[in-house]
Amino acid sequence: MEERLKETLLESAVQYRGRIINVRQDRVRTPAGKDAFREVVEHPGAVAILALDGEGKVVLLQQYRHPIGRVIWEIPAGKLEPGEDPLRCGQRELAEEACLAGENWELLTAIYTTPGFCDEKIYLYRVTGLSEDRSCSTEEDEAVVVCRVPLEQAREMIRRGEIVDAKTIVALHLA
Repeated sequence: MEERLKETLLESAVQYRGRIINVRQDRVRTPAGKDAFREVVEHPGAVAILALDGEGKVVLLQQYRHPIGRVIWEIPAGKLEPGEDPLRCGQRELAEEACLAGENWELLTAIYTTPGFCDEKIYLYRVTGLSEDRSCSTEEDEAVVVCRVPLEQAREMIRRGEIVDAKTIVALHLA
């Protein structure tokens, strides 16, 4: 890392504590020696799952997202619980959101969604060997429609602007 680019933390104060995020304001010293303020959204991290069936179809969800006011296409995903292993989180979320279990799990990468103001890190997994999870029960505050789409069709949906979710786009390109 280029040390000459690093900012020095001088002060930090939490402005808001929420159920999913915290927001803090940091005072930093820039490499040029000036003091500046940075607003930081603290997020516990998440896992997203690119689930591929034996026919080369990817599992996509249609889900309403309140912050953007619309229904979008996404791969199954969910928030990490404190201290939770990302693989275990992925297995839990695939069962909760798509009623599926997977046999072969591979970590594709981990991405920072918006590092300019948020520390959220999402672990992206590819899973194959899918089977139905008969013990699944979806969360009461989530309404989703589960679909299976040929991988190339999903990539075409990106090109047409139908898939706009960043984690889904990255995962589909890595597939």
